[in-house]
Amino acid sequence: MLPTSILAATFGLLVASSLQAGVQIRFIEGAPKDRFVLTNVGTCQVEASNVKIDLSQSAGRLIFDVTEKGAGVEVFQPLEFVEGADALRQLPSVMDGQNTIELEIASLAAGDTLAFTIDVDDTTGQREITVTGSEIEGATVSYSDADETRTATFSSDALVHVTTKDC
Repeated sequence: MLPTSILAATFGLLVASSLQAGVQIRFIEGAPKDRFVLTNVGTCQVEASNVKIDLSQSAGRLIFDVTEKGAGVEVFQPLEFVEGADALRQLPSVMDGQNTIELEIASLAAGDTLAFTIDVDDTTGQREITVTGSEIEGATVSYSDADETRTATFSSDALVHVTTKDC
């Protein structure tokens, strides 16, 4: 029988390895712009895939506020890519009040990041302008390629990790 320390180290290595395949999305509350950062945390290039961020099941019933008039409150910010836009097949469009965005990834190398800013508002009437991690909790991210679709849920830490297939 192996000593406990070796078993623990082996288990930790297996967990760390399994977390290496996939994409991670972090939501960062900001004023006046909120930010989504998608990072390829795997060791493989992500190619010909779609990533869909769906806020409809979020605790705060979040929406994108991209125009002065519409579903959002006070401050608005249109969608703006600040890093990695060249990884996309095309730039997505977002309508005011929409609660999903789809990113069509052409190619994103291991370790590379795709980031965009936009205004996200809460529609429950509690903290409409400022969105906390607990308000995005429950929102989902789906990763689809030619073979499969995998979905994961944002935690209260405003973070989600979607595993992808190995290279």
